Formats: sequence, C-alpha cells, structure tokens
Amino acid sequence: MYTKPVMKKLALAAFLATALVAQKSPNPFLGRWDLMVTPPNGGAAFPDWLEVTQSGSGLAGRIQPRSGGAFAVEGMQLEGSRLNVNTRQGVRWDLGIEGGKLTGTIKQGDKDQGSIAGVRAPALDRPMPKDWTNPEPIFNGKDLTGWEPMGNNPNHWTVKDGVLLNEQHGANLRSMRKFQDFKLHIEYNCPDKGNSGVYLRGRYEVQVEYEPVDANDRFHSMGAIYSFVPPSVELPRKPGTWERYDITLVGRHVTVVRNGVKTIDNQEIPGITGGALDSNEGEPGPFYLQGDHTGGMMYRNITIQLPK
Repeated sequence: MYTKPVMKKLALAAFLATALVAQKSPNPFLGRWDLMVTPPNGGAAFPDWLEVTQSGSGLAGRIQPRSGGAFAVEGMQLEGSRLNVNTRQGVRWDLGIEGGKLTGTIKQGDKDQGSIAGVRAPALDRPMPKDWTNPEPIFNGKDLTGWEPMGNNPNHWTVKDGVLLNEQHGANLRSMRKFQDFKLHIEYNCPDKGNSGVYLRGRYEVQVEYEPVDANDRFHSMGAIYSFVPPSVELPRKPGTWERYDITLVGRHVTVVRNGVKTIDNQEIPGITGGALDSNEGEPGPFYLQGDHTGGMMYRNITIQLPK
C-alpha cells in the first residue's frame, strides 16, 4: 500500500499533469469562421465572417459584417466552453462549438438580435496552375445575355456600343456562370465621385472608386481587396477614362494588375468582404458588378481564362 505522503505526491503529480495538458490544449475557437446570421422573427439569413487570434495572454478578433468594412472586436473572453465577443455598440455574441461547428446568439442588451451558425473557413491553399485556357468573353457586348440583376433594387444596367453601362444607382449585376480559379480581364470607366466594385466568386470585392481623395484609406481605395488587402502601388487617378484590371485568383490568393502595373502580388484574402453573396468560400461563385452605390459606371471587354 502507498503511504499517505506518497499518495499526496501522486495526487499532486496527476493534478499538475492535468493542468499542463489543459494549458497546452489549443483554444478551439482560434482561426477563421465562415458564418451565417439568421435575424429574429424569420428574417432572411446573411453571411458574416469571424477571425479569432491569440494576443499575448488574451484573445483578439475581427468581424466582417454583411456590409461595409471589417472591424476589430472590442473584447473577447473565453469562459469555460463559451466564447463571449463584445463586437461594438453594445452588441454581444455568445458562441459555442458543437460537432466542430460554431453556434451562438447575438444580443444587444436584453434584445435578441439573431443566431449564428458557422464552419471553419477552408484554407484554399492550391498551387498555381501550369497552364490556362485562351481568353473567353463572358460579356458579349450586345446585351445582358449571361448576366442578371440582383435583389430588389430597380435594374439600370444596359448595353450601348459594346459597353455595359449602369445608368444610375440600382441593382447589382451578376454573371449566371460560376467560377473557381481564374484569370479575369475587365476594363472599367469610373466617373468622378463614382463607386462600384468587381466581386470575385461573389465574395471578394476589388474596389472601383473615384470618390474624393480623402474619402478612403488604402484598404478601401481603388484596386484594394476591400478592407483586407491594399494596393502596394498608388497609381494616378483617371476618372472618366478607360482603365483595366487583370486579376488572377487561385484558392484565396489574388494578384491584381491595374493598367499593366502589378499592385497586389499573390496576397491571401483572409475572408469574405462586405456585400458577399454567401460565405461558402470553398465553392465556385459568380462575378458581380456593384451598381447600388452610384450610376455612370461602365465596363467592357470582360474575358475569363480557366486552368487547363
């Protein structure tokens, strides 16, 4: 039989071992999450995105809401098996993990603001294709064949002289085909004070804007992946003239060449941007052109290349 001192030492050793294992156990909330938020009272669900990181001895995070830019959360605490997130303006998320999936509720004070369901965002870490198909037009320059307006806003997209024109702010326009990895060529003419965007897979916005110079920072300026990846080179503003993007997207890595100058070089897009159609990042998606901000935007010569 063990003596009492020996039993005490064994118990202490077991306790310390358990504590050490618990200390080394990874926080299950760490990482990126693709979310769907369901409002109370049967409202239509919409996509969101959450990133949780270790920050010293605590946690930090950022959220991409359904519209606008991503923002850092005000506070985040792990309490037992629950993660409490203070987002902003008194809104709180109470999150748990069940079967590897994220679930939770949103409250502002005592008021129910909806429920959250999410899955881990896929890595989408794919090698660059060795070869690509020849460029294929996805806009015929004659009419809206292959494209459709989105949402409840009135459609003001029309085709004139080979140009896709949004006559005034209204509906967004998306391609009826969906794509995974691709090379996109698209030419655009953005008027002074104009604001639009080209959405890749319907989830990642490449900003198109000539708002006043001080209206946007680098993360929200012409050529940025909205909120996440700024252009590394600042090019001259050319409102009212034709310019071009050549965009390569493989997995979640993007390269943007604007007017022949590489402004984003194989950078990772961490998650969906505001205005994303969904948060199903592992799936193919359409292109869509933002038309709900300002009118006067023009696009032409839209072609696609796919991996062979």
